[in-house]
Amino acid sequence: MYRFLFSSKWLGYLLLAAIFATACVFLGRWQMDRRAETLAEINRVVTNYSATPVPFADVREDFDQLDPGKEWTQVELKGSYLPDGQRIVRNRPLNGQPGYEVVVPFRLATGETVIVDRGWLPIGNNNPGSPDSVPAPPSGEVTAVVRLKHPEPALQRGAPEGQLASIDLTAYSAQLGYPLLTGAYGQLASETPAAAEMPLPFPKPSTEEGTHLSYSLQWFAFGVLMFVGFGYAARQQARNAAIDAEDDDGLPDGVRHSAAAAARRRPPVPKKRKKATAEEEEDALLDAQGY
Repeated sequence: MYRFLFSSKWLGYLLLAAIFATACVFLGRWQMDRRAETLAEINRVVTNYSATPVPFADVREDFDQLDPGKEWTQVELKGSYLPDGQRIVRNRPLNGQPGYEVVVPFRLATGETVIVDRGWLPIGNNNPGSPDSVPAPPSGEVTAVVRLKHPEPALQRGAPEGQLASIDLTAYSAQLGYPLLTGAYGQLASETPAAAEMPLPFPKPSTEEGTHLSYSLQWFAFGVLMFVGFGYAARQQARNAAIDAEDDDGLPDGVRHSAAAAARRRPPVPKKRKKATAEEEEDALLDAQGY
């Protein structure tokens, strides 16, 4: 009944179904990988974001190369800001609004220098391409609590003087002319004494899982449904073939064979001759009389 499945046509359908299902599995696994990354980020935020700050000495090696599991860890820094090295970072949207981030070198009591991202500023109305004003950091000795963040890669675009295209710490250090700890920077949580005017603080990262799981299950379901559709089409084909066979079996052998033979021997139906006109009939009579 299902021998037609071995025909080139149905084997082609099966191959297309397999290719489509493979693509669905690939997309489903991709969504699962993205979900795993999201869950790992949520776990880091939940564990580290509001934990008790640790002294700089306890995480000194993370400023050389940040352990991914320690991202968002709160660290207490003691030292002073170096306002001459302050920069603004371009193209930093926040809540759907374009703007900038303010980064400032922070010289520790140990003599080492790290970068602190002090917050966000909206695009200015008075000076296109820059904020209207950039709040200055507090002077003198400061105790700052920051959250550890990975440095950003270099971008293939430049920035005006006093600005950065990304928080690329190696390039930033080259601009400043003195060494920085380039394995991590700190996103400001608080500072003492507080400045009179501050950039807008950063919101807490989202801990929502998102739709990766549902999208993944949808892709897997599409892959299964492709084979279900193939099976349904094959079943319908087999049923139609069985009905045709039953109709043929309902006729006596002699009738079925005679009908087939008659159909083969039946002469072609001659075309009906067009009726002659009066002029043609007159010409025929004259031809018969020898004129």
